[in-house]
Amino acid sequence: MSGGAPDSIREAICAFANDVHNYRRPGVIFVGIDDHGQPTGLSITDELLRQLADMKGDGNTVPPPTMSVEKRRLAGTEVAVVTVQPSDAPPVRTRGRIWIRVGPRRTIASAQDERILSEKRRALDRFFDAEPVPTSSLDDLDLRRFRDEYLPGAFSRDILASNDRTIEQQLAATKMLASVDDPTPTVTALLTLGKRPEDFLPGAAVQFLRLDGTDLGAEIIDAERCAGPVSDIVRRLDEKLRGHLRTRVDNTSDSIEQRYYNYPMPALEQLTRNAIMHRIYEATTS
Repeated sequence: MSGGAPDSIREAICAFANDVHNYRRPGVIFVGIDDHGQPTGLSITDELLRQLADMKGDGNTVPPPTMSVEKRRLAGTEVAVVTVQPSDAPPVRTRGRIWIRVGPRRTIASAQDERILSEKRRALDRFFDAEPVPTSSLDDLDLRRFRDEYLPGAFSRDILASNDRTIEQQLAATKMLASVDDPTPTVTALLTLGKRPEDFLPGAAVQFLRLDGTDLGAEIIDAERCAGPVSDIVRRLDEKLRGHLRTRVDNTSDSIEQRYYNYPMPALEQLTRNAIMHRIYEATTS
């Protein structure tokens, strides 16, 4: 760990994290063994392990790589082992430079290498809505709703009439499945077509509550939990809100009857739809 060794280790960490050739396997760095595999006699102390672990978050390598540091015994000799996982957000830079592996050596990435790494980041950095839910299957989706409600609302009749794709291909094309080869429903599919979305996304519901006053401790007038696919939640919530609106009719001020509501329904619709659209479904109810 003297001289330029720390810089060399950081560069190796950066190169393994970038995984420009898409090996999709971790890279391993051994500290305490020379290039010929022979022990160097380096003492593997807690201080050394701390120095290696600090390379993850010391600000020299961004974004910080996913890595582990441990002491191992190989051929009777203690060595420090740094295991670096491929990054999901390449390119990773060490002190402003992008390092990659080319065969047994590391080198600075070319412009083409950097473009490849940037494309990998865009491909891996999917929205939460597009993530597949491994514990779900096609049986958890209401395919009738997909055929009768979703498709007619998303595509014109002539396109649907000329479409000869299978249901799996249609689901994959609309981002409801991970892919045709991997028919795992996505978060979007469960929210829009799921028979029981809350089985996979806890809290994916709306709690309606009306109190007799403005204090949260006031008596409850009405309460209902609206669950199921998003379209069902919106529909049930609209019905509940309309049921609580009071209407005042004025047929004396003008020749045409005027109706006044204590709350404007369009404003309530905007409020509730925005809350549903912009809530965070990823392991939270906020």
